[in-house]
Amino acid sequence: MGDRMDVPLPESNYELDIVLVGINHPGNLGAVCRTMLNHGFNQLSLVNPNCSPDDEEARNRAKHSGRILDTARTYNTLVDAVSDSSLVIGTSGKREVGSKVLKRHFVLPWEFAEMLRDFEGKVSLIFGEEGKGLSTSDLDRCDFLLTLPTWEGYPIANLSQAVGHCVYELHRDRVLNGESVKGVRKERSLSPELRKILKQSIAEFCDSLDGDKNDLISDVYDRVILRGLPIDSEAERMIGAFVQGATALQKQSGDLNWQRERRKRVRPEDNQKSL
Repeated sequence: MGDRMDVPLPESNYELDIVLVGINHPGNLGAVCRTMLNHGFNQLSLVNPNCSPDDEEARNRAKHSGRILDTARTYNTLVDAVSDSSLVIGTSGKREVGSKVLKRHFVLPWEFAEMLRDFEGKVSLIFGEEGKGLSTSDLDRCDFLLTLPTWEGYPIANLSQAVGHCVYELHRDRVLNGESVKGVRKERSLSPELRKILKQSIAEFCDSLDGDKNDLISDVYDRVILRGLPIDSEAERMIGAFVQGATALQKQSGDLNWQRERRKRVRPEDNQKSL
């Protein structure tokens, strides 16, 4: 009883990667692996971990999910860990008020599961260090944010519990709606390259606006558009519209950037914000 059975993992259109940033406790690491495999997921990435996948406590807590520790990938930066992802979601239990509400507009786990149901591509779901969570800069690199509906009197969940709540909802949706939906529902996929170009075209358009809150406006566009899970063809049309809008605004204001070749198309720049 409780052994790992030799059966294939359930299927999803999407590829889920659980990303742990700065994890400290080997017990939590092992518990995360166990809850992942309980719900049929086995891809784990570690960013600057402060404990080893080979730690005895991690192995003990992982039980029969030790194979996840064997195959976990380690990265120096979050940018590297999500470089091949089509969708990057951050998690936080800190709910801002006032002017920061727009930057932290959350989806809930069951909403997230429904959004991914027909999505194709790699999805990075990111969790921060125990006791600290993700930094503001890491959250800014995410396409949108997820939170648990915990009681406001004690909102911060243990790391392994937080991962467990999320993978439970994803697997529950899989069970309720069938493991494979290819050929039945419209497939949704956004290539990592187009994701970067879309985010950059949004930033360039907002930079051309006349105002002092362009970064906030750009962030809102990012969150709203990517929560809609656009496919490649939809992203291409939006990129064209943002490029034309930026060109018109620059020309109207006398900004000579409108004459440069990048007004015809957008190439992703090598900067962390666009990732």
